[in-house]
Amino acid sequence: MTGVIRFWPTLLRLSCAQSFTAALAVALLLAMLGQSKAADPTAKRILMLHSFGPRFKPWSDYEQAIRSEISRRWQKRVEFLDQSLVNAGDGENPEPAFVDYLRALYARRPIDLIVAIGAPAADFIQRHRQQLFPTTPMVFTAVEQRRVQSEKLTENDTVVAVAHDFPAAFDNILRVLPLTQTIAVVNGASPNEKFWLKEMRRELAPLTRRIELRWYDELSFEDILLEAARLPPHSAIFWHLMNVDAAGVSHEANDALNKLSSSANAPVFSYDGSFFGEAIVGGPMHSVQQLSQSTADVAVRILNGEKPGDIKTPPSPFAAPIFDWRQLQRWGISDSNLPAGSTLYFRELTGWERYSWQIALTAAVILAQAAFISALLHANRRRQFAEMQSRERLTELARVVRFSTAGELTASIAHEINQPLGAILANAETAEAILQSSNPDIAELNDIVKDILQDDRRASEVIRRMRSLLAKAPFELKRLDLNDLVGDTVGLLSALAVARKCELFTVTAAEALPILGDRIQLQQVILNLIVNGIDAMQDTTRENRIISIRTSRLEDFAELSVSDLGPGIPEEKVKEIFEPFFTSKAGGMGMGLSIARTIIEAHHGLILARNRDHGGASFRIKLPLVR
Repeated sequence: MTGVIRFWPTLLRLSCAQSFTAALAVALLLAMLGQSKAADPTAKRILMLHSFGPRFKPWSDYEQAIRSEISRRWQKRVEFLDQSLVNAGDGENPEPAFVDYLRALYARRPIDLIVAIGAPAADFIQRHRQQLFPTTPMVFTAVEQRRVQSEKLTENDTVVAVAHDFPAAFDNILRVLPLTQTIAVVNGASPNEKFWLKEMRRELAPLTRRIELRWYDELSFEDILLEAARLPPHSAIFWHLMNVDAAGVSHEANDALNKLSSSANAPVFSYDGSFFGEAIVGGPMHSVQQLSQSTADVAVRILNGEKPGDIKTPPSPFAAPIFDWRQLQRWGISDSNLPAGSTLYFRELTGWERYSWQIALTAAVILAQAAFISALLHANRRRQFAEMQSRERLTELARVVRFSTAGELTASIAHEINQPLGAILANAETAEAILQSSNPDIAELNDIVKDILQDDRRASEVIRRMRSLLAKAPFELKRLDLNDLVGDTVGLLSALAVARKCELFTVTAAEALPILGDRIQLQQVILNLIVNGIDAMQDTTRENRIISIRTSRLEDFAELSVSDLGPGIPEEKVKEIFEPFFTSKAGGMGMGLSIARTIIEAHHGLILARNRDHGGASFRIKLPLVR
């Protein structure tokens, strides 16, 4: 991931001094023109310095992830500037001219932060810091700790390094493939890659007593492909780097790795997660995401004013092992060989794995269908008959409860009917007296007749409500408006409330609340809750005996609440009040709330009870709305 070579910006890849001088002049001119344009003075300028170029693995992945993380975390405008270093290749040293180019390019508008990706870029900056950016903060990242020149670090430098562990990477190969006898190491020929070749030979020397190591560092990539295609059985390939092969050919992105994986007769492993996803089997590797997040965190701290030299980040080791399930299948590697804590990616389930229980269940159903079909039909008929009988009995029991309630309402209903009847009688007597006069007042008689008709309708409405309540009708679902249903029920109980010195306070939703239900049974539930509230407040000493009835819309449900100011429900009995035969009344049957819950559940609704914070009980009903 690091190294020291001679570099040049990708833009200026020229083979002679004359061409370079002309290109430099053009670059300086373009730079001055770009600087003359209006720019946001508050934007942070970050120079992303690439070691080989923007498409060379693994640094390209780290650069993209770091850029993305900084943009996400900084959340302000950031101007990213890219410069790439490559081998000059013509035997001359272009660095002095490149230093002049960078100095001229960023002289008028300095940069706020340098992110040097890889040791070649970091080494270049360090060697020319006094000429280029003597005080500009810099983060060295995607660099192995052994390649950091600590003695050259300044107070404006900080390092986010990694720690290679080649023995661990090779131990992973031998664990996953315990029969391995040969491991071929693919490595390039650039100075950076030659440095790591020496390090790997030193670290892996003890391993040569167990397996054969083949080093592909002096071959062109075409020859490497040929060698990899004829490796002996029980072989593996370790991909280190292939930026420049022995023939001097550069290899960008993952093209070379993918070609190697396609033609090789052995699985390919690596040490860096940037190579994972197409050709690599897997194992413990450096995580692009983790290192990029750490780098972005350090960069943001520096942009916020923290001194780079005060930020110390320990080198990142290999992350937990990850494996490509597709490569495991390709090479016949068992999951049981993977180290503990491994994560599998790209797993494709077979048809049996994806639908195993469905297939087994379907087969079982088909085999058992002939034996059980008659029993199921018989059980279904019995269930339907039992449901019909249960519903009939529930309807009868509900009707008994309504008659019981009607008995309680008799006195108040008689009083409510007597009022319009008395008014009719008084108006009739008045009309008779007017008619017996010598000059009857026709207009007065018309008003009297209108009053008689209005009082007659009032009496008829009271009788209609009572007949509706006591009617024996089958369970029938119809479209209803909960607001209208509440209004009718409250009207039926208004006289009882007056007689019991209670006030019925009703607040209905501004919009209609359409539900699907049986009008009589739902009215019985509402009536039962209101009468229970009136009874609960009968023995209280409160001056304000108020029953609050409210309707509202809650998402896809119509909601009705009935609340009183009585003594409430004993806390230990809250969960039992809907059970059959539970009652708090001296002469109660204990069936009203049980029937109410059964009716609401038959309407696919829910009924709940709780004690109010300031005294009294509250019942809440939720019924599904219809469109």
